[in-house]
Amino acid sequence: MVNPHIDSLFHWLDSSPTPFHVVNTAQAALHDAGFVLHDGLSNSLASRGYFIRDGALVAWSLGDTHAPFRIVGAHTDSPNLRIQPNPDVVSHGWAQLGIEIYGGVLLNSWLDRDLGIAGRVVSSDGSTTLFSINEPLARIPQLAIHLDREINDRGLQLDRHQHTVPVWGVQTPVFSEWLQDVVGVTSISAFDAHLFDIQKAACLGVDSSLIASARLDNQLSCWAAIHGLIHSQSSYACIAVLNDHEEVGSESTTGAGGPLLDSLLAIIDSQQDASVGQSHDRRLASWCLSADNAHAIHPNYRERHEPRHAPLPNNGVALKLNGNQRYATSARGASHIRNVAESKDVPLQTFVSRNNMPCGSTIGPITATRLGIDAIDVGVPQLSMHSIREMCGAEDPGHLLNLVQAFLAF
Repeated sequence: MVNPHIDSLFHWLDSSPTPFHVVNTAQAALHDAGFVLHDGLSNSLASRGYFIRDGALVAWSLGDTHAPFRIVGAHTDSPNLRIQPNPDVVSHGWAQLGIEIYGGVLLNSWLDRDLGIAGRVVSSDGSTTLFSINEPLARIPQLAIHLDREINDRGLQLDRHQHTVPVWGVQTPVFSEWLQDVVGVTSISAFDAHLFDIQKAACLGVDSSLIASARLDNQLSCWAAIHGLIHSQSSYACIAVLNDHEEVGSESTTGAGGPLLDSLLAIIDSQQDASVGQSHDRRLASWCLSADNAHAIHPNYRERHEPRHAPLPNNGVALKLNGNQRYATSARGASHIRNVAESKDVPLQTFVSRNNMPCGSTIGPITATRLGIDAIDVGVPQLSMHSIREMCGAEDPGHLLNLVQAFLAF
């Protein structure tokens, strides 16, 4: 392995096919490190604790009283295909599953892949049970070239509804009955069921210098946020927040636009008897690191990148800037994170999009707006973003983890 942290990252990625599993994986790491699970936030907060709501988690290490906050944010969700509530489709002898497209999926990448099914079921009493069937259960078969001979010249054209329905057998049970059997819950009243690529994370390249995996965006950042917090010895009030629903706008109770993080900060202030003015000044002195993967320069599409701001693999984390506030990094924030990186010899690159190639956005601007805390956007450079299987440099996860640890203490 190129980096000693790769095994830990691969375990995280392979264990986390859905946001609910991301939270479960994070919970296991936090529990092993002695963090205390809170069922609610009405009681006195443990000095090192965490709280879970559905596909989101927030964890903290309180540090000194009234110390400024150091927040690392990432998101648990990735673009994927989700099974409809009434999914059973029978068409010309094929058994299929109706799906809903979640987020900005690169649909062509889901063709001819062996897909498992994972998620959670909710019982009639409100209890939830996670499940993950890591077996080749479904597949979206591509049309043979003999029936579409111009495809290589014209390009693949997919109807998002008609051409994305996976096959999962010939004579199969009703999906709800199958789900009841495999999960072992007899009183299922609702479910979240996601398709996922069963191929495991792996090192790639003749020199093992790259990583290929599903959901690198943005579980790599979730992994770094949690493990950075676990190993932090900072005197600041350090928080890791893993939000859901970033890929569809963050507007939910568990998204960055929701109240989860803001509520925690208010509770910490209240528990430490901070006045309104102290709370305001505390936030002015605080920083949020929004960690979400960036675009590495693509060797086959160099013209899509701004050449002076095009990150390379294994050359460090990318600092993301955008004058239109699609990223939250200001000049002051850029200076701060560069000082953080230099303090621990962590390599840092700079990413800016072309003017004719609008960039996406992150939880950074949303978090800064809600909290009044300056946010800095960073991310590991990668290729194939929003594909079913993405890739990045094998050394860069370690660079991000080192940056997170340095940030929490700086």
